[in-house]
Amino acid sequence: MASTPSGSPVRETHAEPGFLSDFILGSQDGLVNVLGIVLGLAATGQGRFIIIVAAAAALAAESVSMGAVAYTSTRARRQLYLAERQREVWEMEHVPAMEKQEIREILREWDFQGDEVESMLDQIIAKPKMMLDLMMAFELHLSPVQASQPGRSASVVFLATLVGSIIPLLPFLLGVDLSIMDAGIIAIGLSAVVLFLVGWYEARTTVGSVWESGVRMLLIGLGAGAAGFLAGYFLNVFAPGMA
Repeated sequence: MASTPSGSPVRETHAEPGFLSDFILGSQDGLVNVLGIVLGLAATGQGRFIIIVAAAAALAAESVSMGAVAYTSTRARRQLYLAERQREVWEMEHVPAMEKQEIREILREWDFQGDEVESMLDQIIAKPKMMLDLMMAFELHLSPVQASQPGRSASVVFLATLVGSIIPLLPFLLGVDLSIMDAGIIAIGLSAVVLFLVGWYEARTTVGSVWESGVRMLLIGLGAGAAGFLAGYFLNVFAPGMA
């Protein structure tokens, strides 16, 4: 809790880990997937219309599927948390001695010793909700998942995937006077900038060097895009009749 110059307390704002991971997952996946497709098709000599149609189809399918995966995986985490919390409640009621010993071990890991452990143990046991929350967080290492979180996660991943997918497609949509090669080069440049900014945002929101994080994200994304280009290139070289 921070305070103003006058001494009034002000609640600090913190980044939501779930939002950050969902944003990075969606934006990187959408961008890299479509970049690989447009570069692969460009390498086979396909025309602008084919590239746009294929990329648009991938954009739609990828955005929906990624949003659905985010929803189901987050919902599964919530179901697991609730099931484990229910099991902990049962153990607190039916095997309290075992639960007390588990709390002792947690307190000792925090460097509490002797009478200090027993004193804190008595205080924790006197407050069942505190005891339950402590066991969930420090015995099972599970964080609560709110009922609204699966929907929020799905929305963030869907939108991030959609926006990320559009980036490498823009030169082909807007640059009608560009050659396919020039559009592909611009798509790589735009994608590189966006990937670096996503890595930069990750480091600014968490910890680490913004340059290191940005370059790492850029290399991972462009490496995956290069795989699509090489697949199209070798298909065009070794099986030109199929392209």
